[in-house]
Amino acid sequence: MSEASSEQGIDIDAKGVMKMIPHRYPFLMIDRVENAVVDKGCVGIKNVSMNEAIFQGHFPTDPVFPGVLIIEAMAQTAAVLVVHTLGAAFHGKLVYFMSIDNARFRRPVMPGDQLRLEVKKDRHRGPVWKFNGIAKVGDQVVAEADFAAMIRDA
Repeated sequence: MSEASSEQGIDIDAKGVMKMIPHRYPFLMIDRVENAVVDKGCVGIKNVSMNEAIFQGHFPTDPVFPGVLIIEAMAQTAAVLVVHTLGAAFHGKLVYFMSIDNARFRRPVMPGDQLRLEVKKDRHRGPVWKFNGIAKVGDQVVAEADFAAMIRDA
């Protein structure tokens, strides 16, 4: 895994992300993870491109990245954090949604935007983890949600 150290955490490139979680094109929603701090949080990066198949139907004349995929990108960022926290033995394990609460969408995300998915661990007990997520484009919040997930074998 290609990782670069940062002062507070590690950065994980696309190859490293794909070693850690089983998602693949067209459903891998994050391009990399920055500042992953064990048991605390990290930032997922999603570069939204007009070339993505989703824009053929959502919506061709006014492309908008779907809110549910922003939440999915938050969840994939959280899954990388879980695997980073638990170690290499958990690479490739599945992390399933259990709940999504307080989801809010503040403005549309368009092709050309870069999503910064700030995910923080709220708590965990056994296989159940709870997170807070905020999605930003630049300094503007575009979406936020609290969610819970469970890690299990594939």
